[in-house]
Amino acid sequence: MNVYFRIIKYVRPYLVYLVGSMVAILFFTIFSSATLVSVIPFLKTIFQVERTTAVSSVPAANTQSQVLSVPGKAGGLTSKLTSTRKRLMKKLDDFFIGKDRQKALERICILILVIVFFKNFFDYIQAYLMAFVEQGVVKDIRNDLYGKIITMPISFFSRSKTGTLISRVTNDVNLVNGGISASFVTIIKNPLLIVIYLALAIYLSWQLTLIALTVLPFSLLIITNIGLRLRKQSTDSQEKMAEVTTILQETISGARAVKAFAMETFEINNFKQRTLNYFRTLLKITRTRRLASPITEFLGAGVAVLILWFGGQKVLTGTMLPPENFLAFLFVIFSLMQPVKELGTVNNRIQEAISAGIRIFSILDLQGEVVNTPNPVVVSDFKKSVVFENVSFSYEGDIFVLKGVSLQVNKGEVLAIVGPSGVGKTTLIDLIPRFYDPTDGKVTLDGHDLRELELKSLRRLMGIVTQETILFNETVRNNIAYGMKDVPLSEVIKVAKAANAHYFIEKLPKGYDTLIGERGVKLSGGERQRLAIARALLKNPPILILDEATSALDTESEVLVQSAIERLMTNRTVFVIAHRLSTIQNATKIIVLEKGRIAQQGTHEELLNRKGTYRRLYKLQFILQSQKMAADV
Repeated sequence: MNVYFRIIKYVRPYLVYLVGSMVAILFFTIFSSATLVSVIPFLKTIFQVERTTAVSSVPAANTQSQVLSVPGKAGGLTSKLTSTRKRLMKKLDDFFIGKDRQKALERICILILVIVFFKNFFDYIQAYLMAFVEQGVVKDIRNDLYGKIITMPISFFSRSKTGTLISRVTNDVNLVNGGISASFVTIIKNPLLIVIYLALAIYLSWQLTLIALTVLPFSLLIITNIGLRLRKQSTDSQEKMAEVTTILQETISGARAVKAFAMETFEINNFKQRTLNYFRTLLKITRTRRLASPITEFLGAGVAVLILWFGGQKVLTGTMLPPENFLAFLFVIFSLMQPVKELGTVNNRIQEAISAGIRIFSILDLQGEVVNTPNPVVVSDFKKSVVFENVSFSYEGDIFVLKGVSLQVNKGEVLAIVGPSGVGKTTLIDLIPRFYDPTDGKVTLDGHDLRELELKSLRRLMGIVTQETILFNETVRNNIAYGMKDVPLSEVIKVAKAANAHYFIEKLPKGYDTLIGERGVKLSGGERQRLAIARALLKNPPILILDEATSALDTESEVLVQSAIERLMTNRTVFVIAHRLSTIQNATKIIVLEKGRIAQQGTHEELLNRKGTYRRLYKLQFILQSQKMAADV
């Protein structure tokens, strides 16, 4: 139940609305019971003549007071209760009915109309205020969950399915909403109704009420068992929904690959199988969830039939209740069944909310591997150097991607990193903005261990352009000025020109106000890359990280992007991973990684004059480029 109480804590900011809803529920309950009470004088008005005749024909020995009189203290108490009830009934009769039955009928009808109006008025008020509380809680949980996810380190996203995370933020939070409603509406409103209805039933006939209560223990046993089964099934259902969301996200974002390999049929069948699995879990939940209500209602109907048979006989003989009171009792008992049925669903909804809460809090309770230390150092500028001191790194704790890497890059230098795929090039530069922390050793900036620096201030010093350009479904202007508010359009245009992007932007339907689609799908690869460079130029960082920024471009786009990159690199400290060695000939220093270690380092000319990986890779690329040029001719 700790998870459930954590969910309930989210209600605190909305206590005023919650209290208002509870007050409205109280008034709703009062007017709801008054609706039933108002039936009694109505029935008495209608049956007054018949009742007088019936009672006069029944022997005195069979009157209710004599039937209920038993020897001893219990009999005396029963007699007192009966006497009190008679006096109260007489006062009600005098107030509602009086001597003129015609006017009494008019008064009662008007009264019923007024009562029903206020009953529904307060029902509306409580529903609106409770919806404010419920949706506010859902909003806050969703915001906290998104805030936690978006601040988690890169390693979290590499091991988490996107569809699963989306399912947590959408489907699981919606289930929590049902638990909030159950806690404060169903679990308060319906018990109040039940208590008042029971009080009315006991007032009318405690014997028949005892018969009606025989169903309660059986209902509680059934409801508890169903709730336990429902929690497990709810967990399974949400996992299946996460699988559906994952496939949906992957195939939509990877639609080009799906079509390129003609895998539409395969993906459709795969999606159908996942939705079928989800469909089956929903059926299980429906079967379980819907059991409580019909079973409770069936047991209640059995009790009602027993009351009709037993009570009806007593009414016919005039030994227990007058007809109007018996009919009122039936109204009360049948009205009692609805809140009992709704109360039967409370445990199910709470169990579903707990199941969803466990999955939500499993994310909210995660501790990021990369976090600020207490009292971190805030940096505003880069002055001297970035140093790697005997750095080793492992993703899983056993296989090391980097092993004992030591190097120094001074301000204004350009470090190029080359090597075969999988040797740790991207991992090495990911340590600089602290996407990861070293397993062993340390990385320093101007003598400070990066782990001592405030993350935001550290990353403000850096601009990153990668092979996979990340753009958003926003305007060109907002993508370039991402993270920066109130940037004049003139500044955006200036950096776009420097990035060789202004020319193609002007040709777009709305220029800088054109929406570029999700991940910039409306632009070519070269155009997306130039927008990313313009974004980095506008940020104007002292440290620049380029991760194979031109490797996926055609020759014409590469020329334009390379020209923009050269402008971007001016007067900056640059870390560049280069797939094409011809683009790094002017680097201050080049390091060659092999098996996670620095195998070679030096300038382009120095490395060409040495035997080793760099010279072999360069010659291989030169031969391939010559063959391509010859083929083009």
